[in-house]
Amino acid sequence: MPPKFKFTRDEITSAALNLTRKAGPDGLTARALAEELGCSVKPIFGLFKNMEEVQEAVLSAARDLYLSYLAEDMAAGKYPPYKASGMGYIRFAREERELFKLLFMCDRKGRPPKPGKEMDVIIPLIMKNTGLSREKAELFHLEMWIFVHGVASMIATSYLDWEMETVSEVLTDAYMGLKTRFCGEAEN
Repeated sequence: MPPKFKFTRDEITSAALNLTRKAGPDGLTARALAEELGCSVKPIFGLFKNMEEVQEAVLSAARDLYLSYLAEDMAAGKYPPYKASGMGYIRFAREERELFKLLFMCDRKGRPPKPGKEMDVIIPLIMKNTGLSREKAELFHLEMWIFVHGVASMIATSYLDWEMETVSEVLTDAYMGLKTRFCGEAEN
């Protein structure tokens, strides 16, 4: 009869996510996870093939959490939807520093980034708000995202400690500057 495990995959993933929150991506080891769970490593490797599989589960859970931040901020109605996506990204960086670093500040060598599902909503928003073509809207978003990512990275690493009101103001400034440039180009 196969052994009955004390934990589920979801419980181990949740513990691994919490461990990553506390100790960062490098702190997620089999021994540390077993300690977090209060068990040996046997239950972990009874449900996961190896630590790479645990790490993939943590990446997936962290990405789902990040997407929930975007959805929450976009649904709240406090900001226009496109701005709310940037505010959600920065709030995630502030509140989930280690998970932000795991998702957005890791070495991507050999693993090119793939556009996420959020682009299916964000690019059409830019097109609607600016009248830009899809190609121009994608470039607009890339330039805006570089700015948003810079602010988020500085907050995640404690280089900046801005209130969200200040963040909102600088995002508006950057957006308006890009909109003026892109929409001015469209007219010329």
